[in-house]
Amino acid sequence: LVRAITAPGLRRWCQGRRGAAAACFPLGRALLGVRGADAATFLQGLLTNDVTQLVAAGDAPPALYAHALNVQGRCLYDVILYRLHGSTAEEPHILLECDSSVLDSIQKHLKLYKIRRKVTIAPCPDLSLWAVIPGEQPGDASSLPKCADPALLLTPDPRAEVMGWRLIAKKGANLSEIIPGSHVGDIQDYHRHRYKQGIPEGVKDLPPGVALPLESNLAFLNGISFTKGCYIGQELTARTHHMGVIRKRLLPVSFPEPLPTAGIPEGAEILTEAGKRAGKFRAGGGELGIALLRLAHANEPLCINLGGDRVKLKATTPQWWPKAAAK
Repeated sequence: LVRAITAPGLRRWCQGRRGAAAACFPLGRALLGVRGADAATFLQGLLTNDVTQLVAAGDAPPALYAHALNVQGRCLYDVILYRLHGSTAEEPHILLECDSSVLDSIQKHLKLYKIRRKVTIAPCPDLSLWAVIPGEQPGDASSLPKCADPALLLTPDPRAEVMGWRLIAKKGANLSEIIPGSHVGDIQDYHRHRYKQGIPEGVKDLPPGVALPLESNLAFLNGISFTKGCYIGQELTARTHHMGVIRKRLLPVSFPEPLPTAGIPEGAEILTEAGKRAGKFRAGGGELGIALLRLAHANEPLCINLGGDRVKLKATTPQWWPKAAAK
């Protein structure tokens, strides 16, 4: 696809973190190749972030986070874009990461707007996608190598430093050669890490046609440009941003008591102790999850009523948020 770039400092970096083996998590997310002269301008009108950065001259970012919205300004797909072309002299080649369950629908969505643009859109089944979380101080990007042989791309997760890195390699690649001393982790541990940090990902956390981008902390996650110009769903998003009033946000939640055997149903209503509606549970794993909550009730004792039983939960504000975000 593109040649891998070696990083001589990678082995020294891994060996220098005493006992801090990085965990590599195989993600069940799909990769879609968008290639051609019009690739960036085509995606620019469909996504919340400024995709033209990926084809700009100079120090172009290797990855961008964004949402594709419907005309009502609600999230359809959460995506991460990766730049595979090496310079502006090469044909633009962008990889689009999405929830694997919506791969067919996002292809139809893109092809609907393709019209006569010089773009090819095709899945990349020969590639594998990994999340890499260092063993200590996850997401310390200051010592992150840019690429590693034989990786196709190794880059900081563009959403937040606490999410570590994203790695794209050929199917069947030996992870221990790419990141010496690393081990393959349990994907459930990756999701637990996400929920602990309040990072949404996929259709369960961001229900298509339901989730609003700013309530989903898209601005905190470096996933939106308020200066790029028009894109589908921009009007409501821009108006909400300029009004400056966001009363609900996605927050990490934890359940201090043993959960019911059947777990917590997605979409369960969350109440205050006084019985006021505080929000809705989105998704989770074990005692951790993510919920859309009214900020006015986020610091109160909360609960979910399930079949006559009251299940208590607690919301927290992630440390990576801007300091004044929850006010």
